[in-house]
This record gives sequence, C-alpha cells and structure tokens, in this order.
Amino acid sequence: MGIGKLVRLERIMNRTTRRTIIVPMDHGVSSGPIEGIVDIKWAVDEVAQGGANAVVLHKGMVRAGHRGGGKDIGLIVHLSASTDLSPSKNDKVLVCSVEEAIKLGADAVSVHVNIGADGEREMLRDMGIVSKACEEWQMPLLAMIYGRGPKIENQYDPKVVAHCARIGAELGADVVKVPYTGDPESFSIVVDGTPIPVVIAGGPKMKSEREVLEMVLGAVKAGAAGLSIGRNIFQAKKPSLMVKAMATIVHEGGTVEEALQILRGGK
Repeated sequence: MGIGKLVRLERIMNRTTRRTIIVPMDHGVSSGPIEGIVDIKWAVDEVAQGGANAVVLHKGMVRAGHRGGGKDIGLIVHLSASTDLSPSKNDKVLVCSVEEAIKLGADAVSVHVNIGADGEREMLRDMGIVSKACEEWQMPLLAMIYGRGPKIENQYDPKVVAHCARIGAELGADVVKVPYTGDPESFSIVVDGTPIPVVIAGGPKMKSEREVLEMVLGAVKAGAAGLSIGRNIFQAKKPSLMVKAMATIVHEGGTVEEALQILRGGK
C-alpha cells in the first residue's frame, strides 16, 4: 500500500487501535430524508461529537454536511446509488468518480456491490474501474458487498458473507463492509478469509440498544476492524451517546454493560 493511502486511512481509522466507527448517511438517495438524517449537518455533528471516525455521504451532501467547526471526522464519499422505488433496487450504478471525491476533500471513497443481483457483472466491472482509479490517486476504497439476489437464500450465511468479503479483497478494496453473521464463531470464518480490515453493517433498526451493542462486541471478538452502522446510530435517541458507547467496545475493549452504562448515564 502506498503512503498516500496509509495517510488517508489514518483519517478514517483510529491510529492506535487500527479499528474504526463509520456512520453511513447515504440513505437519502435510496430511502429519502428519513428520520435522523433530515438535517445532515446536525447528524454529522452528533456522531462526530460521540467520537465516530468517519461518515459516508453522497457528493451533494458534502457541502450540506460541512459544519465549519466542531470535532473533526473523516469523510468517505459514496460513489454508488439506486433507490427503493426502483424495480431493480439491488442494481447499483456509479453516480460519482474518484476524481470528484478528491475535489470534495474526501479521505476515502466507497462503492456498493450486490453479489447475486441481476446487475452483478456491471457492479463488479465498476468496482474494478474504481479500484484502479483509487490506486492511481492513492485513495482508500471501502467496498460494501452483500449477497442479494434470486440465488441467495440467506444473505447472513457465513459462506455467503465470507465470499462477499473475499471479493472485496480480491478486487482491490482497502476495507470491506459485510453483514454480521450472528455470532463470533461464524464471523471469524469471514475475517480469517479476508486479508484486509472487515467492518460490519448494521442493517435495519434493531429492537434494543443491547442487541446492537452485543452485535458490535461479537464482531470485535471475531477480529472485525469495527463497524459501518447507519440507522442504529443516527436513529438512536441520542446518536452521540450511541457512538460513544460503541467506541467503548471498539476502541477501549469495554463490555456491553459498560457501554450500556454510558447510554443510561446520558438519559
């Protein structure tokens, strides 16, 4: 890895722990201005105050989310898009380039690939194109890869998730984001087969804070490099406290009970 990527990766990962808390806020394209990200500047400030390492934004939200003050936070510009209104919402297309992201001040870029979807070959091709540009410009690449399509019976199957994570590494990503498989034992299979940092997705809004924090702890125990969680952070009662609670586990080796104590103390 070149020095440019190493320098930029330190802006989206903790230098000491080599782990990261990323908060994706790219949902406005897929789902509209949902709860938690209606005011994107407020949302970014909230998670930054809690200690998040980076946020994921689409290009048009970079200016809207720029705060001009407050705690620093890394910027990952998302290059892929589709909407929930589309009959083929699993088929992502490129809507931004690495060069555009550089001009926006990005510390990294991200792409989304759905393995098993009808548009899989186009998404894989696009990831290859982006990966090449990232190498040329020394821009870190976060690949969000999921098993979603007619042949995928269970996107959380460890074999499916391990395959998705390996694809990210094989095609040149620097960090790969995949679903959590449900327990540390099965997720360790994913981590062991992936020679780059693996972070977990958060998925739909969970029923309880404990459930979210137990997932985070399980992933870390399995060797994950952290998380990339959206709704379960920015739709929390107090997003900054949720990030702080997660940081206790991810960066400080804390327990679920210690993390919950942070949340209770802020109520």
